[in-house]
Amino acid sequence: MKISSIAVYRVELPVGEGSYNWSNANTVSVFDSTVVEIATDAGITGWGEVCPLGSAYLPSYPAGARTGIQELAPKLIGMDPRDLGVLNLRMDAAMRGHPYVKSALDLACWDILGKTAGLPVVTLLGGRHGPDIALYRAISQEAPEAMAGKVAGYRAEGYAKFQLKVGGEAMVDVERIRQCAARLQGSEILIADANTGWTSQEALRVAAAVRDIDCFIEQPCVSYEECRIVRQHTDRPFILDEVVDNLGMVVRGFAEQAMDVINLKISKVGGLTKARQIRDLCVGLGIPMIIEDTWGGDIVTAAIAHLAHSTPEEFRFAATDFNSYVTRSIAEGGPKRVQGRMKASEAPGLGIEPRREVLSDPLFRIG
Repeated sequence: MKISSIAVYRVELPVGEGSYNWSNANTVSVFDSTVVEIATDAGITGWGEVCPLGSAYLPSYPAGARTGIQELAPKLIGMDPRDLGVLNLRMDAAMRGHPYVKSALDLACWDILGKTAGLPVVTLLGGRHGPDIALYRAISQEAPEAMAGKVAGYRAEGYAKFQLKVGGEAMVDVERIRQCAARLQGSEILIADANTGWTSQEALRVAAAVRDIDCFIEQPCVSYEECRIVRQHTDRPFILDEVVDNLGMVVRGFAEQAMDVINLKISKVGGLTKARQIRDLCVGLGIPMIIEDTWGGDIVTAAIAHLAHSTPEEFRFAATDFNSYVTRSIAEGGPKRVQGRMKASEAPGLGIEPRREVLSDPLFRIG
């Protein structure tokens, strides 16, 4: 089997609540997603997707994904898409860095591998753990009382973990945490995610001010070193996200006791192939994971579901159903949230079939 052509589509995903807001006054109302179609000479087609969270979140941006894929695609024509290790080495040799560019291509090849084997990707990634996957809900940054007011509505949808988007003015963030914590019930979990938005001094002030609240602190500062300083001065459980982008950072963080949980985003590390390596290392080291991506629609959500569902439950802190945050469906068969939980498809591959009327015509096709 050989790759015969690679096509790229652009699709807009409007935010269901109007806008999504996080640290440093960043906001987005429409996500710019890139969908990849890999066709083979055997008549089997695979689909992938990558959706950076704008241009100010990670070193990635939507137009860059498409430009990078256009650069890489000619070097993959003629390769066997099922040889995922070989294909990833080829991409890394042809383009240094830019993991988000490679992610959608890798996902599409996993889709082909599953379809060829007649198996869902979750089986190829290690097998299905448990009947379904617990999800968390991100609460977009607003005034404290508005954020707290959303907890009950999300609870009614079945969520029991709530990730607050903080990373603004420190004492306002303290109030956000306090007001939302006051709305929790039973064993519900609260995560204060600064998305690198605090300086170490601000993060230390917030951590000290909420020492009496049962909450997680996620990625308070830009650098690993700053985050580790904060970690050393708080007994709140700690999550690292943006700085954990390869195996080496997991090893370093574990050795230096820099985190209790990591946030594993598929496109941040280059696709399912490398995400699986990091997942398996974390399981071996005993590190729980939030499994998700930077953003996306039905295809990205399907990939999240397969990776999360194939992760042992004790190490699966939570996952994300991004397709429920947006108003446009781009594929049939995408996972659906049921009372705050979702499951990986049992169909071969990723288990999705793109809606071609939504994707429209490709921006370009190589091969």
